[in-house]
Amino acid sequence: MTNSVTPSAATVQDASTAWPDLVTAALLGTDRRPLATAPELLDRAALQAVRRRAGLRPGLPSAPTGTGDAEAPADARPPLPEAAARRLAMLLPGPDAPSGGAGSLANISELLPQYLTAAAGHGYRAPAAQVPPLLDAARARSELRTDAVRLAGPLGRWLAERNPDWRYVLRTPLPGDADLPDERLWQEGLFAERVTHLTRLRRRDPAAARELLRSCWSQERAEDRLLFLDALQERLSAEDEPFLESVLSDRSKNVRLTAAELLSTLPGSALALRMAERARTAVRLTVTAEGRRLTVRPPTACDAAMLRDGIAATSPTGRADRAFWLGEILAATPLETWQRGFGPPEAVLALPVSDTWAAELREAWSRAAVRQNDSAWARALLADDPSADRAAGGTAGGAARLLGVLAPAERARWTAAYLDRHDQDAHSLGEVFQLLVACPAPWPEPLGDAVLRALARVSAGGGYPWSHSGVLGVAERALAPEAAEELDALAEGAGSAWAEMFTRLAATLRLRATMLTELAGPTGPAAPSIP
Repeated sequence: MTNSVTPSAATVQDASTAWPDLVTAALLGTDRRPLATAPELLDRAALQAVRRRAGLRPGLPSAPTGTGDAEAPADARPPLPEAAARRLAMLLPGPDAPSGGAGSLANISELLPQYLTAAAGHGYRAPAAQVPPLLDAARARSELRTDAVRLAGPLGRWLAERNPDWRYVLRTPLPGDADLPDERLWQEGLFAERVTHLTRLRRRDPAAARELLRSCWSQERAEDRLLFLDALQERLSAEDEPFLESVLSDRSKNVRLTAAELLSTLPGSALALRMAERARTAVRLTVTAEGRRLTVRPPTACDAAMLRDGIAATSPTGRADRAFWLGEILAATPLETWQRGFGPPEAVLALPVSDTWAAELREAWSRAAVRQNDSAWARALLADDPSADRAAGGTAGGAARLLGVLAPAERARWTAAYLDRHDQDAHSLGEVFQLLVACPAPWPEPLGDAVLRALARVSAGGGYPWSHSGVLGVAERALAPEAAEELDALAEGAGSAWAEMFTRLAATLRLRATMLTELAGPTGPAAPSIP
């Protein structure tokens, strides 16, 4: 319905009425919430809708020229090539955008994050008319925000200052962003804005960030202290140890646990040495006539010192308390402790141990390898059992975390070998999703070929392809566009459901290739690979 009444000056003057107040008045009626008469309420709602959409506060009609808001800052970056700008309009949600549903030729929803990453990597700026829908899309999907804010550039930040719906833009730190917010933001800003301030300061001056946090630590809420502490993970060093040691006495259990975990990533910290002493008491090397073996005697109680070092008094995981305490101690123990006493990782893993504690040792060592970013131990744990059934605590997720410690090329080789060693069924292929996510895009050819072979084996056995949506989704991002032809061949010999899925995946890969070409422009540089 269109309101034909021309807004009065008073209506325009009051256009800043909060949107929730307008909604409440519309629902309850203007007699119960007398913000305005019914026609005026419609006028205000229309003006507020435009303001929320465009991010610009309406001024008085009689205001002289030049007294309104300052203009948006200039953006010297090159604009998107014409074809790429048209593509962005197609990908952004809107009434005319393709739905990306099951019947679509390509997965449009998956292409948008890929497009934004590639466009931002080129250093382009988005057309001004597309910045509002771009910011709306990123508001709804947090994984888009960094690239969307980069593409929107100064105009996006200027609009975000005028539209509360886009305030996240002001809280999104960008790679290489050296400009720090005003110090008042730390004292007066919203919590998310304060986290951003602390994060940026940590990247620029770790000691200054730590001291800023120390200066107000006792006045912060427990939930805020927990997230502020997370910001110290970046550029963590031995210089942070005294502060983190003091946090071990914090009144919040979760804060204490986080501080203990951070300290355990510093192999030379006092906490790590205390954990190593407990570990040597719990796990000993025994030499018998049959040879060397590990003897495990977990703690029988959780004393006050263990509590202070972040170990809970009772198991929150469902495991027996002694098994839980053992796991927490070993996960926080420097891995070099075992190498000094028992040999290299491969030798330690080869030592026999009673079945009662073998799984606990391996799971704890896997956690320690990830926490300490120790590639030698991660490699040994994965190689010790390529199926990942034991090496990572019996889950593909555990193996994926270990893979994250290795270099990308090594991750891809291990995952390709895993796929080729095991005949995938409907259950196992779904588990492989976590391994594939750990391998950065674009996948090297051997891994891409292994994924296609696995999909061919599964589709030949029938089944329902939608149960593999996770694997197919990551394949859309990471398979080389050249794989489209092989997918066409797989579609010809597959059942109708799988044929539709293979056809859609091939179309998505081809559209990815087209997007890269469009972003390069008619004479532009070769487009970067889309992750």
